[in-house]
Amino acid sequence: MKILREVGITILIAVAVFVALHLNVQSYTVLSTSMLPNIEEHDCIMVSKASCRTSDPQRGDVIVFHPPDPPISSDHPFIKRVIGVPGDIVEVKDGKVFVNDIPLGEEYIMAQPNYTMPAIEIPENEYFVLGDNRNNSNDSHNNWTVPRDNIIGKAWFTYWPPKNWRVIKHCSYPELNEAGEQEMIVSHSVEVQLE
Repeated sequence: MKILREVGITILIAVAVFVALHLNVQSYTVLSTSMLPNIEEHDCIMVSKASCRTSDPQRGDVIVFHPPDPPISSDHPFIKRVIGVPGDIVEVKDGKVFVNDIPLGEEYIMAQPNYTMPAIEIPENEYFVLGDNRNNSNDSHNNWTVPRDNIIGKAWFTYWPPKNWRVIKHCSYPELNEAGEQEMIVSHSVEVQLE
């Protein structure tokens, strides 16, 4: 009896661990070259689903999501980098991506975009995403954004093939943070002058 109980407990623990892992992480195979040079076609990646349950995606995060239908009908999730969050104004001109009129420093991209896109404001609960391979990516420059509910999670690391093993780089854009801090300083000093 004691052995059966121990086996039963071991099986329950194994099932609990499996369920917990499945709820929090998931494996995906990348089916396009849109994230070159950082993520290659056929790379297998691990995605943290828990990360998007506990916090909203930030600019620079690499996310996996179900593309919006319409305009895209796909059975496979997409992987792209978050460029704009709700309320941001995003524009592409002169070979650069601008967020809130500030050009992004993007050393991680394959090449500068060879297209333009007029300024758009990102709606509430929507995200503007671009592939790192700017000129070979079906992404938000094609007039769509990603609803928050479509986001599966943040890409965590590449694990297959072994030669491509690496942690996926999520970027921060200090130029946007500095501009935000300067705005706060200006608005704070104006408030002080008005008192």
